[in-house]
Amino acid sequence: MQTLLLKKEEVRKLISMKEVIGTVEEAYKAFSSKRVMQPGYIGMHLPPPRGEIDFKLGYYMNNEVISMKASSGGFPDNPRLYGVPSGMGTVLLFDARTCALICVMDGSLLTGLRTGASGAVSVKVLARKNAKTIASIGTGQQARMQIRAIREVMDIGSIHAWSRTADTLVSYKADIEREFGIPVILANSAKEAVEQADILITTTRGKGPVVQSDWVRPGTHIIAIGTDQQGKQELQPDIFRNAKIVNDSLEQCCEKGETWHPLNEQIITRNDVHGEIGEILLSKKPGRENDEEITIFDSTGMAIQDNTASAKIYQNALDNKVGTFFEFIE
Repeated sequence: MQTLLLKKEEVRKLISMKEVIGTVEEAYKAFSSKRVMQPGYIGMHLPPPRGEIDFKLGYYMNNEVISMKASSGGFPDNPRLYGVPSGMGTVLLFDARTCALICVMDGSLLTGLRTGASGAVSVKVLARKNAKTIASIGTGQQARMQIRAIREVMDIGSIHAWSRTADTLVSYKADIEREFGIPVILANSAKEAVEQADILITTTRGKGPVVQSDWVRPGTHIIAIGTDQQGKQELQPDIFRNAKIVNDSLEQCCEKGETWHPLNEQIITRNDVHGEIGEILLSKKPGRENDEEITIFDSTGMAIQDNTASAKIYQNALDNKVGTFFEFIE
């Protein structure tokens, strides 16, 4: 048996955003159908000035693939001292029937792609059908990826963007308008952007609430991306009080996601969480039920998303004869 090696530029050409959205939908359905084995992920924070590295492991019964992803970020000295990016990713795929290593692929694009796709999936079932205006709180690479994905499932009329960093905000506007032709309005404050939103995206990985509850209009759909570890926070917990709360994984979101904060402050209980997005996709629970409710999709990211997306990349590589095989198992 040979092992396939896929480099970053090969991975980039092997899957479209539309395909990633499909694999993420499949992942959510599989998770809520109990077709997945997914241990809690491990995160390590290394001594400053270094950042963190996370390890996510998942097995999907339908494709008989075990995936393991290592993803690092926040290493500011890497480019200058070591000549490597500040954030990197690597994915290993194993044939679950034998546990033989079948693929090693660059994973630096994977997390961004499937996280962006998760927002798009939530828009399909939780946003108002007449939603047109997006507010983006945070204007980094994941904020861009959210737009790339969401435009596949709806027509975006305009984006109101805010960032703490003026240079980042200006480059976000230039990039989005050049790539998609969607007008981007630069907000003077987070409040100003949020008050315009039909769909609110938060990608700041903040350490405290950036969005206040009285800024959020009825009918807003919130995509909460930045909180995937305790200590991170983007939303004032009171926003959850009268919202329809949807998690990717109930266990992860209640322990490490944005949902943890209102639980910790006893604003809500676990019974107040409407359900997991996979349950909505499987029609086990309703999505949006009226145009006035505030919906929150708390996304912590799951190994099964990495699994289905990377398995699709691997299959596309085999079908198109892309990559390099090497002898790993003698």
